[in-house]
Order: sequence, then C-alpha cells, then structure tokens
Amino acid sequence: MPLTVRYFAGARAAAGRSEEVTAAGRSLDDLTADLAQRHGARLAAVLRVASFLVDGVTCHDREAPLPGGATIDVLPPFAGG
Repeated sequence: MPLTVRYFAGARAAAGRSEEVTAAGRSLDDLTADLAQRHGARLAAVLRVASFLVDGVTCHDREAPLPGGATIDVLPPFAGG
C-alpha cells in the first residue's frame, strides 16, 4: 500500500501541493531524500527542520520502515505571536 504525504504551511508552499501519494517500503530518511530530490532545494530546506507525524504520532526513529498505507504529515516550524 502506498504512503500519503500531507504538507502543511511552508511545506505546502515549498512542495507546490498539499498532498501526494508515494511508494511505501522505506524509512522516513529515505522518503525525505526522495521528496527533496523530486521537489527541489526549497522543500529540502523545509524538510531539514520539519517535524513528522506517522498516522498522527510523532516519528522519532527516522530509519524505521514506514508502514504501508500510512499518512505522513510534514510540519514545518510554525511562527507564533
């Protein structure tokens, strides 16, 4: 089953989309490298500082295989005020 990647705030602007579907069977590090290569330097910069949720849970092990069918949320740092 494929992965769904959802982009929020600055990640959405950098990727030029709010969501995409991509192949499963890899780690978060592998996924982010692929996304950076696919979408360019602007998204790569966001991915370096972003937090990631896997099915709503913070991902701490970036080398663990992502489960097929998972939803990955890309959350860049948010400004507050």
